[in-house]
Amino acid sequence: MGTRELEGSVAIVTGGSRGIGRGIAEALAQAGARVAVVGRNGDSASAAAAELTGEGHAGFACDVADPAQVNATLASIEEALGPVAVLVNNAGITRDNILMRMKDEEFDEVVAANLKGAFNFTRAVTRGMMKRRSGAILNITSVVGLTGNAGQANYAASKAGLVGLTKSVAKELASRGVRCNAIAPGFIRTDMTDELTEAQVEGLLQQIPLGILGEVEQIAGVARFLVGPGASYITGQILAVDGGMVM
Repeated sequence: MGTRELEGSVAIVTGGSRGIGRGIAEALAQAGARVAVVGRNGDSASAAAAELTGEGHAGFACDVADPAQVNATLASIEEALGPVAVLVNNAGITRDNILMRMKDEEFDEVVAANLKGAFNFTRAVTRGMMKRRSGAILNITSVVGLTGNAGQANYAASKAGLVGLTKSVAKELASRGVRCNAIAPGFIRTDMTDELTEAQVEGLLQQIPLGILGEVEQIAGVARFLVGPGASYITGQILAVDGGMVM
């Protein structure tokens, strides 16, 4: 894409200091957006923002699970960068365990960060987007939210919840010109997958028809498309970017 189709827009990317979030932040910066990188650690978020292509980006510390922090952070972002046109809810954590051994905190923390966090930020940006009658919201779910995964009841439930949230928000906000979609990444090469053993990776590849792990750029390119003008007639969709794992 040679064009800067998001020129002049402000975009928030939560969990934007590393991995998929970092890749999406960079793709939106290349499209001309001024990006607010949101992360639990403000220094990491600011460092990531400073490395993005172009000017006018900034990092912000925020625990997305805390509604008061989210509202305060949005106010700071709009004061620094301007009205938000794009929100990417990417922040997420894992606390894997088998069901019988899963502690309440392991379930609650994951749902709070992955699902409630997306709800908190979506609710915060909605008023402004509705008033301006434009905006794009993108939730990063997971193929695990579509298929389930042993040892990840909490994570899969939180990611499946994002599917329902995405469709509900899309239905509510469509009449005001605000779109909401989701990407369900498959197994993408990040620092999370780097920790897998060779045998684990081999097992995964057998479940993926294309036979390879995905790259962050392959998610980021789809994210850039879905929040941009080229996808202006797309809302309420969950797009699996997974090498064919879920068909």
